[in-house]
Amino acid sequence: MLGAIEAALKEAALPPLSWYDVLLELSRDPNAGLRQYAIGERLLLNKHNLSRLIDRLEHEGLVRRQVCDSDGRGNVVKITHKGLQLKETMWPVYAKKIQALIAEPLTPAQVRALAEIMGRLLEPH
Repeated sequence: MLGAIEAALKEAALPPLSWYDVLLELSRDPNAGLRQYAIGERLLLNKHNLSRLIDRLEHEGLVRRQVCDSDGRGNVVKITHKGLQLKETMWPVYAKKIQALIAEPLTPAQVRALAEIMGRLLEPH
């Protein structure tokens, strides 16, 4: 499934899914930003891979790092306007592929059941 989504993004001349994932997390609270380790925890990325990914996003002007006010040893990563725009550009391609891979093969009743199950899994335990 991820390979098909990656292929759809590539075909649309868009960056990889990992870029979208980081931009999505940062867009949830664009003013506050996130500590780099928190992004890694949310996306299950190791420190080395995440650091390289953030470097690339920063180089492209999609995110910016700033020193954390509460802990000068760490950085807060914030999404830029350009990053928000790219996330919005990527979403329709991503959503269309998810629809094709997951929703279209299912009946409407199965889609509702899946949505209910996913909702329960996302509830705090």
